[in-house]
Amino acid sequence: MKVHARGRAWTVPEELSARVPAEQRGPGRGRDAVRLLVSRGTEVAHHAFRELPGLLRAGDLLLVNTSPTLAAAVDGSVGHARVVVHFSTRGDDGRWAVELREPDGRGTTRARQWGSARSAHGKGGGGRPAEGPAGAPVELPEGVRLVLEEPLPGGSERLWWARPIWRDTPTAQVRGVRPSGVPDLSALLRRHGRPIRYAYTERDQPLSAYQTVFALPYADGAGSAEMPSAARPFTPGLVAELVSRGVQFAPLTLHTGVASQEAHEPPYPERFAVPEASARLVNAARAGGGRVVAVGTTAVRAVESAAGADGVVRARAGWTDLVVTPERGVRVVDGLLTGLHEPEASHLLMLEAVAGREAIERGYEAALAGRYLWHEFGDTHLLLR
Repeated sequence: MKVHARGRAWTVPEELSARVPAEQRGPGRGRDAVRLLVSRGTEVAHHAFRELPGLLRAGDLLLVNTSPTLAAAVDGSVGHARVVVHFSTRGDDGRWAVELREPDGRGTTRARQWGSARSAHGKGGGGRPAEGPAGAPVELPEGVRLVLEEPLPGGSERLWWARPIWRDTPTAQVRGVRPSGVPDLSALLRRHGRPIRYAYTERDQPLSAYQTVFALPYADGAGSAEMPSAARPFTPGLVAELVSRGVQFAPLTLHTGVASQEAHEPPYPERFAVPEASARLVNAARAGGGRVVAVGTTAVRAVESAAGADGVVRARAGWTDLVVTPERGVRVVDGLLTGLHEPEASHLLMLEAVAGREAIERGYEAALAGRYLWHEFGDTHLLLR
């Protein structure tokens, strides 16, 4: 694959994809048995993740995302065609943003062509990419049906808003109407879903493999379609050691949606929350000279969405459409702990906003030369300004 950042590209060999979690790569290994690349400006150093406590200082603050990972992939069908529905984001009106994908015969999926979807429910298509499957019914277990209504505004036709109904509900009566007695999709995901898995992984993993030590259950069943993976290497023991050294933690939430595997798309609106206590911790850390280090790009997006132009963070919750770029810059974070990213320009631009373009170039060159592992089960990268 190619990693792109503002016109630059360098090749990442396929063998550098982390195919299984760290704890499955050998006996006696734990989640924290990954490598840690550290970029301080343009200087690069190589560490083990377990050395993180020695790289932070008393008074530093780690922002951690408490969103749990959902079993967001569910088998379904459109007409006679099998599909895998990736549930991305739950809307305020009861609909879900979903991506329909096709089984690839190897336990993973590939992008679905809309033209074949239209053919499957009798609205033309002929195998060509079409203008979208508006009205297409997607059959799910337990008599649940999704009706695709419209693509997400401003996005591609990869993600669609879909309304869940019972299969015996006449489709014509539910377009644009929220009927009573709608199916509980959160419960459906718990019973029939599995974690979203991409082709670079070796096999399915249990949902527990995709939960971080910071994940909390939410009463409304909310969560992330994809794991906030930067926090995956943390263990209870490592957290305890960090606390004992005076490093603080501030929880926040951003329920992340489904990333694009085949297209380069900017992030779309996601639900987030920065509680009052965490806002106070951020402001106190900054006032005291501590560094605010976000654990993951989701934490950056959440806290920067709650920061005013004066750099003061205030409690805030709702939807954020913030895209962090070098032009916008960051107002709060002094550092970012993150994975090694797929070729999605939006993520790389966020990294540039935190550390600068030259630092990202040096870091990725060092990661490639050092044979670091990519993706959610891979190695980590600590960027400090």
